Amino acid sequence: MARMDSFVEYTLELLEPLGSVLARAMFGGWGLYLGGRMFGLIIEDRLYLKTDDASRPAFESAGGEPFVYDAGKGRKPVTMSYWTPPPDASDDAHLLLPWARRAVEASLRAAQKKPAAKKKKAAAAKKPAAKKRTPRRA
Repeated sequence: MARMDSFVEYTLELLEPLGSVLARAMFGGWGLYLGGRMFGLIIEDRLYLKTDDASRPAFESAGGEPFVYDAGKGRKPVTMSYWTPPPDASDDAHLLLPWARRAVEASLRAAQKKPAAKKKKAAAAKKPAAKKRTPRRA
């Protein structure tokens, strides 16, 4: 298991008022979880928080930047739904918490959308398969 660095530990301290935030190592960075749902990401000592259509405009207008990763040779960079909080909120718990709460809310909204998609997929899987026809002999 990867050892937490000081930036991850510091970020967890800033987020303590949210509740029991957990950091899990993933893909060279850290995922931040609250209540079993990922709401944040730390990559290369930068904090990114979950956004959606409802919260992204606030992050954009406050000067946040999206998490973008290189998808590999010959592929376009991929922009994720995680954005940095405003620069002044990075090391001030009082300023960071409202942004973190937006991220938690976005993760909850995303989780609420998933059951509908799973139900459609399950319904499609329950449809009876087409019967195979055996060729007739003449």
